[in-house]
Amino acid sequence: MDSVKGQLTLRGLLIGCVGCIIITAASVYTALKMGALPWPIVFAAIISLFFLKAISRGRASLNEANVTHTVMSAGAMVAGGLAFTIPGIWMLGFADATSIFEMLLVALAGVVLGLVCTVLLRRHFIEDAELEYPIGEAAAQTLIAGDAGGKTGWKLFGSMGLAGAYTALRDWFGAIPAMLLGNVSIPGVMFGIYNSPMLLAVGFLVGTGAVTVWFAGALLGNFGIIVGGSAAGLWDVASGQGIVSSLGMGVMMGAGLGVIFKNILPKAIRMLRDTKGSVSLRAVDDDAPAEGGSKLRRLRVSAGIAACAVAAVALVICFGLGLGPLPSLIVVLLAWVATAMSAQSVGQTGIDPMEIFGLIVLLAVAAVSDLPQVQLFFVAGIVAVACGLAGDVMNDFHAGHVLGTSPKAQWIGQAVGAVLGAFVAVAVMAVLLGAYGPEAFGPTASFVSAQASVVATMVSGIPSVPAFAIGLAGGFLLYLVGFPAMMLGLGIYLPFYMSLTAFLGAMAKVVYDAVCKRHRAKLAPEERASREKEQNETGLVVSSGLLGGESIIGVLVAFAAVATGLGA
Repeated sequence: MDSVKGQLTLRGLLIGCVGCIIITAASVYTALKMGALPWPIVFAAIISLFFLKAISRGRASLNEANVTHTVMSAGAMVAGGLAFTIPGIWMLGFADATSIFEMLLVALAGVVLGLVCTVLLRRHFIEDAELEYPIGEAAAQTLIAGDAGGKTGWKLFGSMGLAGAYTALRDWFGAIPAMLLGNVSIPGVMFGIYNSPMLLAVGFLVGTGAVTVWFAGALLGNFGIIVGGSAAGLWDVASGQGIVSSLGMGVMMGAGLGVIFKNILPKAIRMLRDTKGSVSLRAVDDDAPAEGGSKLRRLRVSAGIAACAVAAVALVICFGLGLGPLPSLIVVLLAWVATAMSAQSVGQTGIDPMEIFGLIVLLAVAAVSDLPQVQLFFVAGIVAVACGLAGDVMNDFHAGHVLGTSPKAQWIGQAVGAVLGAFVAVAVMAVLLGAYGPEAFGPTASFVSAQASVVATMVSGIPSVPAFAIGLAGGFLLYLVGFPAMMLGLGIYLPFYMSLTAFLGAMAKVVYDAVCKRHRAKLAPEERASREKEQNETGLVVSSGLLGGESIIGVLVAFAAVATGLGA
């Protein structure tokens, strides 16, 4: 039985909601000011466990802490989805053409779509595909170590402290450069090594094979197409960059379509056939037949609620935001593809390029309609919020899978935090806009809003339609034959320095495994298995600590930035 008793509690909801308000506000500011948004999940896990233990005098369970941090972190990615898209409207001079009410509709529409889509996505990505989900894994290991203490706790919190101190020196004091080899100038290529323990840890956790494909995509896009093509006189550097961005988006969208076609759609059809239209968040055996008419009726009610929610979102998009029937239908349908892409990306890399998925759907809508530019930003915002929330939900579901937490309890907690986060994020964005004016947002302004600037640039259309079409077909076919097309697409699209840094993390894993294997060779055969398990656990825990340390300090720096920035 998937029971929420003892996991979804009143005290947990209260702690989670207070934390959600603070983290969401900080996330809006961070996303707009720095053009980046660190995952707050590990930070939220530590805070949740600390306060629950204090209130309950040590009797709180890991499952209750897991659900509490699910509530607490949910609003951050909703904030990211809005901050990475909507300010583009202000940059183009349409600040007076949008209202707080419309921003709230965008946020809530994205929240509902993200929550509904994850119901069908959970089983495939969490249980069947068994993706790594490095951020969710780090959260689970943090809770386990925090509860148990001992040697594991020292390893995790020691590495977390080192990464946190390193991040503070880099981001707050400016004593460490953010980029190594950043002075190497290669036209059209953002070359360098990002000085990030988190990204190195992601490469270590994801593994050599997947990151190698990721890095191969980066080499193909940057040195094959941009550098090689421009050197051969096939196109100039700017045109090469347009080809790369279009190709990368196409490959990612093709891979997302492949996920839906190969994995999600057959399961959805089978589930609908077996349960006559039910949707369930059962934790143990989703394929087991429903026992008794009452359970089947409950499942049908769940399906009806989900269908009504999606229909309500479609109506809100159509009439509330003025998109019209066809664009609204496209947004709702492609949200399934986009959230699947997000779940796959986060599961394999720990990265959620939510604004890219919003852009893909925006371009699809623009291709078949003549919507005004403001409405196109609404499309991107809805999908970006849905994808950001889907990435957060899947991380939390993975942590819950490790800890044995009820998916139903987590999903309810996610819904509470996401809706609360939507209101908070919109309020903070409105305050910032009113305080600083629309001219404060842009690449050369106080709030750089880098992702929203990209969306504003892309509103005019796909830079290279042929490259996008080739990527779309290639990504779809590659996924069908079992190739990690999403990793390839991310490598093509993302800045080269990110891919290079993650690749170095994967190479560190190769070196670590080789050294450990050499040490085990000196042991007696009966000792090797236990030592291998211990060494693997050490690598997992230490890398999770590095990831979590930067994440936590990133959130704390954001808190300080909010306090000092709003007071300026």
